[in-house]
Amino acid sequence: MKLADWIAGGTRPELNGHRMFVRQDGDGSPVTLVHGFPTSSHDWATTVPHLVAAGHRVTTPDLLGFGQSDKPPRHRYSIHEQADLIEALWEHLGVGETALVAHDYGVSVAQELLARDPGRITRTALLNGGLYADLHRPILMQRLLHSRVGPLLARLTDEKRFTVNLRSVLGRPVPDEVLHDMWTSVAHENGHHLAPRLLRYIDDRRVHFDRWTGSLERYEGPLLFVWGPEDPVSGAHVLERLRRRRPGAAFTVLTGVGHYPQVEAPEETAEALAAFLTDQDSAGRSHVTS
Repeated sequence: MKLADWIAGGTRPELNGHRMFVRQDGDGSPVTLVHGFPTSSHDWATTVPHLVAAGHRVTTPDLLGFGQSDKPPRHRYSIHEQADLIEALWEHLGVGETALVAHDYGVSVAQELLARDPGRITRTALLNGGLYADLHRPILMQRLLHSRVGPLLARLTDEKRFTVNLRSVLGRPVPDEVLHDMWTSVAHENGHHLAPRLLRYIDDRRVHFDRWTGSLERYEGPLLFVWGPEDPVSGAHVLERLRRRRPGAAFTVLTGVGHYPQVEAPEETAEALAAFLTDQDSAGRSHVTS
């Protein structure tokens, strides 16, 4: 689905004083999809139809500072506030218990939500992200944006630089038009200028390491990891620890895929998620797809 069509199908309710973009698709058992940095909910555009067809009511928001949601320029963004907004969104939409799927930045939001109320999350699927802060390996551009030169560098970022850096974390080719849509979401209302502020999640992960690691490792619901091992940021080196710490979880490892499984291998990722979210006996299964 093209970005313009994706946006046209959403709404922007006011939550905690901010306008948040969200889509609701389908009927049935609830599932919430949380995107990563620096993109938007449109990353899930191929995933959503599969989940709808499998009988799910899919809630897909843009987090604060991303996509079509508000982008206050001097705001102090935090993972805790993003979790607050997700909870406010659930209340606004009448979502009680829900499955939770998250990628990258979104996995930290998911870990905070699991720390608050794990019983509300019926099952959890996580895609490449910094689940363990000590294993996070940001690329050079992220490190620079997170430094004192970050604000200047963010203002100098354009679509060409964005695309080059994004391709550096991918394992499979992604069409130019997909990357263009990703940039369009980032650059909407000068959102790329916010990168240094949004990247404070790296600090959040360190400060709340014990809380978020504990919430992941103590979670008792069905758990799936859909992972691209070629990801230089959170790839195979994270998988090794996850297999040790969560041996009962299910794993779908996508050969040749990097940081964005849902974009690089959209059909495989969507099928794995649909099967996990629908199959009550899916926990504990592992497989590798090529």
